[in-house]
Amino acid sequence: MRRRATVGLAVRVGVVAALAVAAGAIEAAPSGASGKPTITKDFFGTTPAGEPVDRYTLSNGRMRIQILTYGGILQTIEVPDRRGRLGNVTLGFDNLADYVARSPYFGCITGRYANRIAAGRFTLDGTTYQLPINNDPNSLHGGTVGFDKHVWAATPVRGRDDVGLRLEFTSPAGDQGYPGTLTATVTYTLTADNGIRMDYRATTDAATVINLTNHAYFNLAGEGSGSIEAHKLTLNAHRYTPVDATLIPTGALDPVAGTPMDFTRSTAIGARIRDGFEQLVIGRGYDHNYVLDRRDNSYTKLELAARVVDPGSGRALTIVTTEPGIQFYSGNFLDGTLVGTGGRMYRQGDGFALETQHYPDSPNQPGFPTTVLRPGQTYRTTTIYQFSTAH
Repeated sequence: MRRRATVGLAVRVGVVAALAVAAGAIEAAPSGASGKPTITKDFFGTTPAGEPVDRYTLSNGRMRIQILTYGGILQTIEVPDRRGRLGNVTLGFDNLADYVARSPYFGCITGRYANRIAAGRFTLDGTTYQLPINNDPNSLHGGTVGFDKHVWAATPVRGRDDVGLRLEFTSPAGDQGYPGTLTATVTYTLTADNGIRMDYRATTDAATVINLTNHAYFNLAGEGSGSIEAHKLTLNAHRYTPVDATLIPTGALDPVAGTPMDFTRSTAIGARIRDGFEQLVIGRGYDHNYVLDRRDNSYTKLELAARVVDPGSGRALTIVTTEPGIQFYSGNFLDGTLVGTGGRMYRQGDGFALETQHYPDSPNQPGFPTTVLRPGQTYRTTTIYQFSTAH
């Protein structure tokens, strides 16, 4: 389906530098002592079905992340600010029960199909498939029991300078209504230069559709610290896919120019979020797929997608991906009922998500890039969350 995406350190740094220039920022190397990468494991809890869940902690000496085998969740991402002080920049819970019962997809792998499919229905090779309706009237993030609600098999991956965790899960034919037995592998790698590389791979024994991503919510000022509206966002996208009243794309690829959807230049997330623009009213804020300005339309090369800077802490997040789109979500449905790892409530706008992906509802939109995977093909996508600091 897609060839393996490859990128060397020099290429990756070049892409990050190019985005920094485009965003008008100056990169600074992360401070703090470096060291040999490490990975450790501890027990995190047991699911209601009796499955044990482990938590892996990966460190490169300057940055630390924690990954749960339940849903492949990025539970914490601790990165330095401009003064070298570590802080957790992703939203999440300190216990398994909340992830099982209450999570709005914090940090998880979403699949089989990330984002929405209209009416939970699609036709493939003449057969119509019905999925669970869990985001009325549509199917969202793979259905009622998506990839985020399973325990994945985990294998540590060690390199000289990097450390990673390979997660594997097999979804049987008919799971949530999807055809084909799908075997998926997601490898998280914590790199020496403070990146989280995510390599997604999958194969199937029958034609199916697939769209995998990570659903981390970020607050670069620190998890639980309040609103992200002052964060400055740049999206490498001059078009987006407008949605109907149920958040399903209309099929159009509209220009962002002249609208509050335009983040082609660094702009505070909250600068126009309360404008009465119809698309913002529908989504209660930003909840839209952006069409990335890609040079390579084979979707095999890592290219710039987004950059976010928190002016207060100086933390910066740059995202490069092989995917054609990125969903920008401004945390519109956080309502103060969830308490995070730091013991603070999450209210509307306290985190944002940038989900690299194929477009929503692609199985029903022939004009969108295909999400069909067939036997003998291998689904391959890669995304990197690159952390740094800006002056």
